[in-house]
Amino acid sequence: MHSPSDPTPGATASHAGAAGAAHPAFAWPLERSKSPSTLSRALIFAYGAISYVLFLGVFLYAAAFVMGFGVPVTLDTLPGGSFWTALGINLGLLGLFAVQHSVMARPAFKRAWTKIVPEAAERSTYVLFSSIAMIALFAFWSPMGGVLWHAEATWARGLLYAIGALGWLLVLVSTFQLNHFDLFGLRQVYLHLRNRPYTPLKFQVPWLYRFVRHPLYLGWFLAFWGAPTMTVAHLVFALATSAYILIAIRFEERDLIASLGQAYADYRKRVPMLIPSFRPKGAH
Repeated sequence: MHSPSDPTPGATASHAGAAGAAHPAFAWPLERSKSPSTLSRALIFAYGAISYVLFLGVFLYAAAFVMGFGVPVTLDTLPGGSFWTALGINLGLLGLFAVQHSVMARPAFKRAWTKIVPEAAERSTYVLFSSIAMIALFAFWSPMGGVLWHAEATWARGLLYAIGALGWLLVLVSTFQLNHFDLFGLRQVYLHLRNRPYTPLKFQVPWLYRFVRHPLYLGWFLAFWGAPTMTVAHLVFALATSAYILIAIRFEERDLIASLGQAYADYRKRVPMLIPSFRPKGAH
């Protein structure tokens, strides 16, 4: 689950943290000069593009992993070993993702991190590390427990699959409602390639965000809980990720208020967090 940490209006401006100017860093020797060369800018663009392509693969694999088809091991694969060992491994993998995803999204970490990597590559690096954390989860996930529920009726299975699929679609559409390419670092590295300064996105309230503040997170809830077969492993995954999302929202909105000020505070008062209001209020 690569969930961008900024699924809210204006969030890409506060969390993208990428700028067109080069940043001197020992880890990126080509970036040491004040005026980066064409080669260094091209290498950073290639790095961002590769990180983005990897994310796309991870996103598609995650959908198959959660929905239970097309990959060797899914959330609902039958267990073959010790329950407690599997539980410990899986909670460790989920914890690794949560720590990486949250710590690297914090402004204080970004200020320190961009002393090591160029600012233009900061967001792409975040995306890359998030993808690596998810790949580790896919590779080492241990099936555990039995089946808690299994929808037998065709209509019920179809409905639950549709809810899950709607969740994955909502996640993707939500990123385009903001600026998909800024959120995943491509805009930053492209502007750097053109030797143009990064300009933060202005606070705005796209269509979905007029009904709910976090449509992307709502999509994750639907994707993880819309399951015709619910195993113990799936339940642990859904509970852990749901708890993480609820905690992450508090930190994220604190950062957004600090970055965007009263505009976001007013928006937060008008629009519900996760349960949509079908009387759009966020455009005022």
